[in-house]
Amino acid sequence: MDGGLKRYYASGDMGDGGQSESQDPIFELANGATLKNVIIGSPGADGIHCLGSCTLQNVWWEDVGEDAATLLGSSSSQVMTIDGGGARSASDKVFQHNGPGTMIIRNFQVENFGKLYRACGNCTNSYQRHVQMSNIVATSPGKALAGINTNWGDTARFSNITIKNDASHKIVICEKYKGVPKGSEPSKIGEGADGTNCIYSSSDIHYQ
Repeated sequence: MDGGLKRYYASGDMGDGGQSESQDPIFELANGATLKNVIIGSPGADGIHCLGSCTLQNVWWEDVGEDAATLLGSSSSQVMTIDGGGARSASDKVFQHNGPGTMIIRNFQVENFGKLYRACGNCTNSYQRHVQMSNIVATSPGKALAGINTNWGDTARFSNITIKNDASHKIVICEKYKGVPKGSEPSKIGEGADGTNCIYSSSDIHYQ
């Protein structure tokens, strides 16, 4: 679907765009679907749900609700690609990864955010998940680019990352968690490049 850069937003029972869980998505994408040239306004409810491999091209979130987009599905080979676009005002997460597989985020900008990406640390299924980020511009305030669960073998790869207005380098590139069963809260166990789970070098990160 090509949205022609029209603005879509939630109303009524779809959710108020806050942080309450289980709000409905504005778009639900079947395996293999592509959504492009769309603006998600406010309230954003739970944004976009991908039920398998999907592609988001030039999608913009003006005020992220529960999450901007979530990768669901059950195939370890599924890939969700976010190419272009941007998001702002995400008090918690921008991209949520609940199913297995890989999320690719490239040519994307984000500002005023909690985490750009989080591999679910307490979902029903403890999948291994992977994220690749390239050509990202992240503007402070923000907490972290990625949160992954190292005990499940998650990986996060970063290249050509630009961070703006963060002179004290508060934005964490890669946070590591210990994933837990549903009903518990995952604990943070570290951060930073390690060559195994969080994969990047100092030359991949640029500050402006």
